Amino acid sequence: MTPKNTICIWYDGGALEAAKFYAETFPDSAVGAVHYAPGDYPMGKQGNVLTVEFTVMGIPCLGLNGGPMFKHTEAFSFQVATDDQAETDRLWSAVVGNGGQASQCGWCKDQWGLSWQITPRALMAAIADPDRAAAKRSFEAMMQMGKIDIATIEAARRGGPGDSGLYTGNL
Repeated sequence: MTPKNTICIWYDGGALEAAKFYAETFPDSAVGAVHYAPGDYPMGKQGNVLTVEFTVMGIPCLGLNGGPMFKHTEAFSFQVATDDQAETDRLWSAVVGNGGQASQCGWCKDQWGLSWQITPRALMAAIADPDRAAAKRSFEAMMQMGKIDIATIEAARRGGPGDSGLYTGNL
């Protein structure tokens, strides 16, 4: 049965490859039905992959091979809450290392231009800390990062040794 609400993601080709990558990379993700064009259309031919049903971390999606006229922007992103540095590193490396692009504050783009926020739960807890000075230190540390380094965030939150206000990890 088709879900009542599905996120439709426009691709300039590559919807099937993207869906396979997401299924291999993210937990609770899978490729579903692949639908082929029953006739020619402006950006493709009969028999081309037109749409792909897939899930990303339990979220139903539909990849549409619509052509080059619409590009992905950071206005839409998947935010992935990670439990530790190993998971953060693995997911960041998978997205960036497979033709993607690193950005800042835990953001990156996959090779199809779709934005991802690889966000450790520790970061979210730190910037929501009721101690507003600790939250500010954590936020300022995050603002200097590409991939989030949990140890640096936790040090900034504590305001302890090594909190120079400058992030020296990987961008």
